[in-house]
Amino acid sequence: MSRIVALETTDIRFPTSLSLDGSDAMNPDPDYSAAYVIIRTDAGDEIAGHAFVFTIGRGNDVQVAAIAALAAHLVGREIEPLLDDMGTTFRDIIGDSQLRWLGPEKGVMHMAIGAVINALWDIKAKRAGLPLWQLLARMTPVQLVDLVDFRYLSNALTRDEALEILHAAVAGRDEREAELLETGYPGYTTSPGWLGYSDEKLESLAREAMADGFTQIKLKVGADLDDDIRRFRKAREVCGPDFPIAIDANQRWEVSEAIEWVNALAEFHPAWVEEPTSPDDILGHAEIARGIAPIRVATGEHAHNRMIFKQLLQANAIEVMQIDAVRVAGVNENVANLLLAAKFGVPVCPHAGGVGLCEAVQHLSMFDYVAVTGTREGRLIEYVDHLHEHFVVPAHIHNGSYMPPTEPGTSMEMKAESIAAYVWKGQHVID
Repeated sequence: MSRIVALETTDIRFPTSLSLDGSDAMNPDPDYSAAYVIIRTDAGDEIAGHAFVFTIGRGNDVQVAAIAALAAHLVGREIEPLLDDMGTTFRDIIGDSQLRWLGPEKGVMHMAIGAVINALWDIKAKRAGLPLWQLLARMTPVQLVDLVDFRYLSNALTRDEALEILHAAVAGRDEREAELLETGYPGYTTSPGWLGYSDEKLESLAREAMADGFTQIKLKVGADLDDDIRRFRKAREVCGPDFPIAIDANQRWEVSEAIEWVNALAEFHPAWVEEPTSPDDILGHAEIARGIAPIRVATGEHAHNRMIFKQLLQANAIEVMQIDAVRVAGVNENVANLLLAAKFGVPVCPHAGGVGLCEAVQHLSMFDYVAVTGTREGRLIEYVDHLHEHFVVPAHIHNGSYMPPTEPGTSMEMKAESIAAYVWKGQHVID
């Protein structure tokens, strides 16, 4: 048996605000950052678990402190029982009666739990010699539903319904896995559309995206309607009348304002509008969806738990669901989110606009294709061309598609030299 001997946390920040990479109507000067965690065992560094929570600068130290607060759940414990029953491990940490008060099941504490859960999955996948997507896709339906906490979900998704979804996808798993390895999973890119970019840079990057094989781009909107009309028109001139272009308001608008603004852009045929209002306003999203139809509403990168997704789906408030690999409590909760989307027949197009998010979330979409929905139709993973060089296993794009990672783990491990170069206030080790 191996024991967990240390939980290491590091505040890592990249100065992306200098080039306005990641800029949008609500976040004009983000510094892409990672509250980084390493779980070390007495078996050696080769099976250390790596994960992070993505932030955009100030407050990253708060997120690091939240992760460190979970050390008592891990340090000194035998790791095999934790890995062998990840469903129980997840429920035990989520159920901490005192830490739970800080949420419950939302905010920095919930994301911190996601970091340690993802780090444990990194160890589990490395020990299995498989990338996370294959590890999950080769689990039985019963093993997969055992990962899920169905508390608060049963009025929308029961364990039996989840089993039925997973059993229906068993046939053809091997064929889909082989096809995925050959052709990849389709992506779209936000890189041309950051709000701080000039029109010339937008046009150049849109041309580049199409040349690279991407079948959709996304523009940030919401600061000034006249600017949005001008920028969208330029994007249309480059991409043509039928090329899908999504828009993202990053929570900027009131409900009525969102309806008016999106309808003013309707002549450009947005593929969807993302985060049109507060991520917590489920009924507001539903009202917007009715008010801008047939333009679709997409949201989810700030949906802080499976219950928010449940209600968005129940209220017919979204037509595209966007999970995030590190916003909720890790792999387990995102398995629940994927099953909810499958139950309601809503495509999942994950959020990946941040450091390491492309690397992390690709595994969830690939698992979804192989073992949950069995389809890639209408499904895309966001791609941004920033900071991949800092990861041991960077996301690999070919002809606009994510090529599946084959290296064991979750792909969330940063290079040691990158950690050292971009550390903000030092490393904290609890042993």
